[in-house]
Amino acid sequence: MNRAFRPVQMPRALLLRRKLRMFWHVSLTVALPQRHRPDILINQPILIDQFCLMYCGRVGVRQDETPPRFLRLAGEPLRWRLLGELARSDRQVRELTALLGQPQNLVSYHLGRLRAGGLVRMRRSSADGRDAYYSIDLARCGELLAATGAALHPGLRLLPPSPARPRAHARVLFLCTGNSARSQMAQAITEQLAGPAVTAASAGSRPKPVHPNAIAVMREHGIDISSRQSRHLSVLAGQRFDHVISLCDRVREVCPEFPGPAEMIHWSIPDPAAGGGSGTQTYPAFRAVAADLRVRIGFLLARINNTTSQGGG
Repeated sequence: MNRAFRPVQMPRALLLRRKLRMFWHVSLTVALPQRHRPDILINQPILIDQFCLMYCGRVGVRQDETPPRFLRLAGEPLRWRLLGELARSDRQVRELTALLGQPQNLVSYHLGRLRAGGLVRMRRSSADGRDAYYSIDLARCGELLAATGAALHPGLRLLPPSPARPRAHARVLFLCTGNSARSQMAQAITEQLAGPAVTAASAGSRPKPVHPNAIAVMREHGIDISSRQSRHLSVLAGQRFDHVISLCDRVREVCPEFPGPAEMIHWSIPDPAAGGGSGTQTYPAFRAVAADLRVRIGFLLARINNTTSQGGG
């Protein structure tokens, strides 16, 4: 018995692929970049398949479909780990190499990429000019994270957290060489931002009188430190602190151990009086240090708040 002929239905996916591989009469001068077109094929018909459609010069990705800059910079796993370590403390390359268990040349390469992207900064050590300290710019990271959320959807734009005082008590010690500027200002700013929730103290390895510019700059912030006295760090030996923060590369090398599980943090901040000159000449450096400290301390208090919240404090 003869059966009526029935055409076989081709799957739609296969049909689409065959259509993509049809001969299209197009000019190579239009379809391909100059470096990819042989002279003998100019203005000749060519076969365009998926590769041509994806990679020829006339087909590209729209700019708004490119991942945001922060994702491209921080999305690499090793860079993300580097940012995490630097969010806790300023570090030297050899410290990061040991912490991450990666070769120094690889760590240096990714630090260079993060520096070029504006997420990480580097400054020469004041203790040894052959060394350098790397620090993260958390404020810049926050700006890029906000832009990343907004790039996906306007409703995902991240807002900076409102300043909140820690809900549980913490003790913080700031150290520098002279206890005359950086550590005095750090103590005063912490007391202003945290209130009674944080007990802040400061000391130095070679104390000297509080610098007049430190007093004047703190007055701009609404803080009076004119009656404060510098003191040697040995005065605080035996006391317990939750966070011990060295602000000077030199004092970090002589910092004693304190009892208890104190978190040791280093912020490599230049001495504003190191350049010499008159008080008027160094005043901008004091202002810059105070601004840097205010940003860093704000993020420190957020960490303290988060730690006490997780611990049920």
